[in-house]
Amino acid sequence: MSELTKTIRRSVLKISAGHHNWEDDEIVTEYPLTIFLNDEEFATIVCTPADLEEMVIGFLAAEGAIKAFAEIKQLTIDEAQGFAYVDLHKETILSQSFYSKRRITSCCGKSRQSFYFFSDARTAKPVEGTASVTFEQCIQLMKELQASSAIHKQTGGVHNAALCTPDQVLLQYSDIGRHNALDKIYGHCLREGISSADKILVFSGRISSEVLLKAAKIGAGVILSKSAPTDLALQLADELRITAVGFVRNDKMNVYTQAQRIILS
Repeated sequence: MSELTKTIRRSVLKISAGHHNWEDDEIVTEYPLTIFLNDEEFATIVCTPADLEEMVIGFLAAEGAIKAFAEIKQLTIDEAQGFAYVDLHKETILSQSFYSKRRITSCCGKSRQSFYFFSDARTAKPVEGTASVTFEQCIQLMKELQASSAIHKQTGGVHNAALCTPDQVLLQYSDIGRHNALDKIYGHCLREGISSADKILVFSGRISSEVLLKAAKIGAGVILSKSAPTDLALQLADELRITAVGFVRNDKMNVYTQAQRIILS
């Protein structure tokens, strides 16, 4: 980033039992980025101002606006104004029947009343992931994810996501929006031509339906989380053949779906 910062320093009053004092603290930055697709406003995403190109690519792919990085003719980001301009090689029709102009919040993303929104039906397909992983590898990957995020250590205000093999973290992104962190992974894979069919997603937030759909679109057959899943997410995991593992912490974990990918000793 040229001018944007991921954190700011702010003086805060810290209070504990019988003690209080003013100290400087690192606060995570919240940054709105509006995407224009072929000169038409597409969406505004509230995010951490880092790795914006990867996020825009991944978001457009997740929404079904593109299927491959090669479809993008030009991508320009105006950091000062908070605009991303994307020109495609193809024409687009941004109608309500295909996409909806909306604001993507840092908390939960766009609301979904059912799985079969247009973009989901086009881009979330059953996963044939070939990865398998042991209990010990799951625990180690989660530890590596938590240790690798400097911004989380500074602020405690971001979600972390990583794409991994069973033995190592390949790439890792952080963002105030858990869905944004996954879009950054997706965008990186598309831009660099990285296959995720034999990879594992490791994630700090809860496995919601939106997160599960992102995993399906990325194509990873296993998602590990240190938090809980939701009921709808697990229904989708069964339907999309994704191994959903939650509460990966304190040398324990719960395997909710598609347990055949977890190697038991």
